[in-house]
Amino acid sequence: MPSPPNLPMEYRIGKRYFYGPEGAELLFTENETSFAKGGGYYKDAFHRKIVKDEEVTNPQNTGSKAALHYKFEAIAPGSSAKLLFRFTQRPKENPLQDVEAIIEERKKETNAFYESVHPEGLSEDEKKIQRQALAGMIWTKQIYIFDVGQWLKGDNPGFPPPESRLQGRNKHWKHLNSMRVLLMPDKWEYPWFAAWDHAFHCLTYAIIDLEFAKKQLWLLFFDQFQHPNGQIPAYEWDFSDLNPPVHAWAALRLYRMEEAKNGKGDSEFLEKCFHKLLLNFTWWVNKVDNSGNNVFEGGFLGLDNITVLDRSEKLPGGAVLQQSDGTGWMAMFALNLMRIALELSRFNRVYEGLATKFFQHYVYIAHAMKKRGNRDYEMWSDRDGFFYDVLTHPDGTFTKFRVRSLVGLIPLFAVEILHEDFMEKHPEFYANFQWFMNNRKDLVEGCIIPTIKDGKKHYVCTLMNNKQLHSVLKYVWDPEEFRANYGLRSMSRFHEKNPFVYQDKQVGYEPAESLYTVKGGNSNWRGPIWLPTTFLLVESLVKLTEAFEEDITVQAGGEKPIEIAAMAKSFADRTIGIFAMNEEGKRPVLGPEFPFQNDPHWKDYIPFHEYYNPETGKGLGASHQTGWSALVANFIAEFR
Repeated sequence: MPSPPNLPMEYRIGKRYFYGPEGAELLFTENETSFAKGGGYYKDAFHRKIVKDEEVTNPQNTGSKAALHYKFEAIAPGSSAKLLFRFTQRPKENPLQDVEAIIEERKKETNAFYESVHPEGLSEDEKKIQRQALAGMIWTKQIYIFDVGQWLKGDNPGFPPPESRLQGRNKHWKHLNSMRVLLMPDKWEYPWFAAWDHAFHCLTYAIIDLEFAKKQLWLLFFDQFQHPNGQIPAYEWDFSDLNPPVHAWAALRLYRMEEAKNGKGDSEFLEKCFHKLLLNFTWWVNKVDNSGNNVFEGGFLGLDNITVLDRSEKLPGGAVLQQSDGTGWMAMFALNLMRIALELSRFNRVYEGLATKFFQHYVYIAHAMKKRGNRDYEMWSDRDGFFYDVLTHPDGTFTKFRVRSLVGLIPLFAVEILHEDFMEKHPEFYANFQWFMNNRKDLVEGCIIPTIKDGKKHYVCTLMNNKQLHSVLKYVWDPEEFRANYGLRSMSRFHEKNPFVYQDKQVGYEPAESLYTVKGGNSNWRGPIWLPTTFLLVESLVKLTEAFEEDITVQAGGEKPIEIAAMAKSFADRTIGIFAMNEEGKRPVLGPEFPFQNDPHWKDYIPFHEYYNPETGKGLGASHQTGWSALVANFIAEFR
């Protein structure tokens, strides 16, 4: 049998060979854009040759872009045609002979690998969901080449960019030079990283490759990514925008995952991240807390259209939006850094002083959220029992945005439990902590809750006192507010009939695609379920269980009281239920109108959308991604 046609390719790593079946026409061109008609071979040559039958490929069979072109007679309905290819390091005789056997062997290896990853006791359907979520994370990895300095100047002197580019977006990010493989949201709509998406991607990828996950998170702190002033690049459209500061949380989470797996965490990794996170925290405090009052104005913060204003835009008249979620994120950031410093102080007592620093930051932030002198100016509403954004004006007037959304739930993410016997092992920190408890009761009241469990004393760091905590958790569990059939709504269902109106704008409950264009209009935080915020809420509920156990129960909608541990489990189950086969043999994520719900060729191929309809579970937004929706794999790992 003669060897099938092959395309030899020269690389710096040596020759590689691409083999396919006989009968192909070889096509070659250059991977360059055609700016004018004339001589040369350009990247559109294959389209012009195959579609228009133009003779525009290189007859010398050489170039930087090549293809094997096959023609078939009409393929009958229900029939198929199969082509096998192989890419090799060296020439082979009969290279396609064992391709199918190799594929079968790889399938067996893959099955064995995922069986080692799945927790014991999973159903076959849960295995499919977790496996496909993890496989999606692998699939969307890609090389990300972006030299901002070069982009600003242009890469072709013959076609320089407009002068305006030097004064436009990313002009302050000339140092950013990516030549790395990154975990991307997807390869279609979002083929670029976003800072907080990336943190969640790392957490999911750690299930299958912890070392790679750690390296991925570190990239954001790498000198060619993190700005010298400490800012972490937000996303390609505008690196100077803001994403929530979840990276200390992610670093600590990866450390704990390794500790649980191997009996010991990577303290060198944690310490390395901590030093760069110090720069980032300082940047946030100096840049985003403009008034020095521990209340953060923020900006975009990842929740595109969640309120009545575009939070990235500068507001007219010098007005400032004091953000409940921005301040909540910073309280969480401070607690994460406190916990990391305490962990590192096991190896170096110097870090106890830094743990004290971040404890104090947390206390000041918590105090500022609730007590600002003028009672109506506070983010906390005693009337409603909820946190809100506040729009302040230079003349001292203000508007409280009474929108019940994730903005008011994010303060719940700032939770840490300090056990007294643990603090006794950190004497310097414990002494400073006790001084604060005894001498600054005006600050710690309402954000440090002492509890007794199993005869031992614990201190719960939370932005809410017991009464406020019960109030917010009641909203969370109320089916007419945030609890939906398939998880946590991003905006209360209350606003379906009660939209919030400000001037000529309004915001209401929108469970499906967005009705208004903000940030392109292709995402929606006015109702749909988003997995990362659900994941953080569930984690907070688990932490609260550690301190309160049966001490906190929640009752809503005339239902039986429920303990917070059961709440956490219920939200995890509801989220997994988006993707799982239900009693009717259908997957909610596919949507009720999907024509192939029962088709064996389709029903078990699970898409991981950007966000989800809380009433039906249907996937919405970007449909080709896995991204942070792969967190369902973590839900399965931790709650099954």
